[in-house]
Amino acid sequence: MALRFDDAPQRVYWELTRACDLSCSHCRANANPSVDPRELSTADIFRVLDEFAAGSRPHIILTGGDPLKRRDFFDIVAHTVGLGLPCLVAPSATPLLTDDVIQTLAAMRVTAMSLSLDGSTPARHDGVRGVAGTFDRTLRIARAIVHANIPLQINTLVTAQTRDELADIYRVVRDIGAERWSLFFLIGTGRGARLSEVSPAESDDILNWVLDHEGGGRPIITTTEAPHYRRLALTRHKKVRGMGIRDGNGVMFISHIGEIQPSGFLPLTAGYARTENPLQVYRDSPLFQTLRQTERFAGRCGCCEFREACGGSRARAYAATGDPFASDPLCTYQPAALTDQRAMLRD
Repeated sequence: MALRFDDAPQRVYWELTRACDLSCSHCRANANPSVDPRELSTADIFRVLDEFAAGSRPHIILTGGDPLKRRDFFDIVAHTVGLGLPCLVAPSATPLLTDDVIQTLAAMRVTAMSLSLDGSTPARHDGVRGVAGTFDRTLRIARAIVHANIPLQINTLVTAQTRDELADIYRVVRDIGAERWSLFFLIGTGRGARLSEVSPAESDDILNWVLDHEGGGRPIITTTEAPHYRRLALTRHKKVRGMGIRDGNGVMFISHIGEIQPSGFLPLTAGYARTENPLQVYRDSPLFQTLRQTERFAGRCGCCEFREACGGSRARAYAATGDPFASDPLCTYQPAALTDQRAMLRD
């Protein structure tokens, strides 16, 4: 059975701005402190939110850059919540994120917030984030969010540089009381192109470690750009979340200037939110339609028996080969159909 989300995205990641006061080594957006004058206007954003609400109910994740750099940020949150759309906020851990801001967001009834934690010590985390003191600020803010009864997700970068610290970071995340811990497996885009991904074998080791620690309590552990986690979970008869959701299938990204893309890590533009209805782009554009057709995938992903549940990272395939329909190079699995074909050739 196809696990396709043809009618509407489940999650809309909206890069309100690329302005940010951090200088993270893996930043997809190459963010800097300056605001881009080409950003969508408040009126544009309200119109697009209205269009989403008229025909769907996706989770709206307000991100950046740092969304707090926009002067109309709270107006955007209020409009999103007022439309009945689940509103999640992904700010940067900077002095802009004060206790008053957290209390305001709690009163506005945002669905959740997320912060990033890429090391278990100040030296390691601040080394990734590019600003001294960010680790201590992140932990203080994280506890304030939990205290305000806002569900908190902690995002952690998985690279060759961070893999050996994951167990220590997990303990910090658990002690904070975060609801979720999301492991983002690096895609080599933006400044992240200078970092090293884990190997496919290391990826499997990490994902199996996650499955060993996924016991139903807090934090719930999820992955980003590692959908083959679902294949491992299915083979181990574990609970599987997000079946089928991936770049372009259940996921949409809107850039700060209105580009409509399958994800923030797959920079192929299918339309423009400034002039087009994003739901129509999602439903009708050839790019989004083809990304939902796993039978169009090439190589191992195209013949894999787990392709509907997983489908591989289309962003990683594109970053590695220039083809968003190629195999995900981080996956080690040899599909049964491919193994049988090779056996027939040997016979």
